[in-house]
Amino acid sequence: MIQFSILCERINSLICCKHNYNITFFRHLIIIKVSTIVNKTLVEMNIFKTNFYILITLLTTYFSACSKVTETPNVIMIYTDDVGFGDVGVYGSELIPTPNIDQLAKRGIQFTDVHSAAATCSPSRYSLFTGELAFRNPEASILQGDSKMLIKTNQYTLANLFQDAGYKTGIVGKWHLGLGNGTIDWNKEINGTPNSLGFDYSFIIPATNDRVPCVYVEDGNVVNLSADDPLTVSYWKRIPKNVPGTIYPDAIQNPEAVTLYEGDRQHSCSVINGVGRIGYMRGGKSALWSDENMAMDLLSKAMNFIKDNHEKPFFLSFTTSDIHAPRIPHPRFRGSTSLGYRGDNMVQLDWCVGEVMKTLKDLGIEDNTMVIFSSDNGPVYEDGGYKDGCVDMLEEVDRGHDASGIYAGGKYRITEGGTRVPFIVSWPSVIKSGVSDALFSQTDLIASLAGMLNMDLPPNSAPDSRNLWNTLKGEDQKGAEILIEEATGLKPGLAIRKGKWKLIELHPEHTWGKSFAERKIEGYELFDLESDPAETINLYSIELEKALDLKDLLENLKVNHLR
Repeated sequence: MIQFSILCERINSLICCKHNYNITFFRHLIIIKVSTIVNKTLVEMNIFKTNFYILITLLTTYFSACSKVTETPNVIMIYTDDVGFGDVGVYGSELIPTPNIDQLAKRGIQFTDVHSAAATCSPSRYSLFTGELAFRNPEASILQGDSKMLIKTNQYTLANLFQDAGYKTGIVGKWHLGLGNGTIDWNKEINGTPNSLGFDYSFIIPATNDRVPCVYVEDGNVVNLSADDPLTVSYWKRIPKNVPGTIYPDAIQNPEAVTLYEGDRQHSCSVINGVGRIGYMRGGKSALWSDENMAMDLLSKAMNFIKDNHEKPFFLSFTTSDIHAPRIPHPRFRGSTSLGYRGDNMVQLDWCVGEVMKTLKDLGIEDNTMVIFSSDNGPVYEDGGYKDGCVDMLEEVDRGHDASGIYAGGKYRITEGGTRVPFIVSWPSVIKSGVSDALFSQTDLIASLAGMLNMDLPPNSAPDSRNLWNTLKGEDQKGAEILIEEATGLKPGLAIRKGKWKLIELHPEHTWGKSFAERKIEGYELFDLESDPAETINLYSIELEKALDLKDLLENLKVNHLR
């Protein structure tokens, strides 16, 4: 006779809770095995009736536990461009309708004190994917379209983490972290792409939509490029006339070719689709993107990746071009707001978010997919000199819309508006909805998601990333003890946040591409963000003891990592 306790042990040994096992298969297997055991023991001993309900309870408990463990979430990170804290409805926007992003927030956690690592794109993206603060890498400035790859192939990335956890990984959209080794032949397969850094699939804009080359690159190859029209790119000088390939107008020499809107001198090199860009290109006419169709192109590739990989865990980094300048929304979205193309591009972005969520629902994976929505830095109005109807980039409000909300400044600036961005995490089957004021940096994502996956990061990887998984799922309302912010450009510097206090170390203006070791310190500012979120009252000399404590801590963290 097999005792009932032994029966339980046998059932326990049959139930395997490994991540990738099919729970339906194990249910059938257990039913068969249990039936055999019961027929030979419990039924023969006439005690089946007594213990039947105990057996059913046991199985139900185990099945429930296994379901939770085996349902490893898909993860989609929607990483937008230049979207400010106040550009989204749930964060206070009244002039830009964002119903789909708002719904995402209602299904998850809306964070109010989350920061990109830097107030500009390449540095913040570097920190996001590597878990290392960008100022530690002297090359981590705003990159050109032909810059060498900023992340080294031996650095551990967010994509590597998910690959190691058995996920299919993909990136669709803006890259802007460099390609190759600094000498790119665009007419051959490029060695040194996101595929070299843990992504199984990539469909990218090499840099930004205001920079050449204005083409898509898929898995290292320029899409639709013809060998009869070779592509050449140059950033520092005009391309000689004897170089083969389609010749594009020069915005300085041929201003009449600019048919959409003018840019500043930096954005007045090759004219592509009626808009002057940063840098020169020749050839590749068949490969040119359509600016007004870009959002649709990227959305289509993102949805295809989801559909192709939805039967097993996947990680998708969907890095939209919206709402970076030049803003050229699809005609169906033009006039959606009273804020011109910038507002209309936000509506376009919101629609794309809605289409992603519809795809997840249609596939039946909505509840077990974690969706993270955020931005690479704070907002900017007119940018690149493009006259798209926005007010000057230094203005705080545009026709009644404050894109950084109650916070000061935006992109390029060390004020809160430069790095405090929308941040929403939705995973309906696990995370309860709510609002969190916890302090969190995008740099902490890689360690936090490693915590979610129960994965250990390799030694010396992600040195500034901390495991705040309990914060992301809403169980910890405090978050990080401290946080570092970075900015170059209009109001550059480093800042340290600790609770309500923020100390800013000011650097000289226009420090593009200079390492922090090369920058002078022009002074300090201290703000109490609880009482003064707009950073209007400098308390440095009044709260000197607090300021000096934070100053010492910042000096220490310039040398030592956060974890």
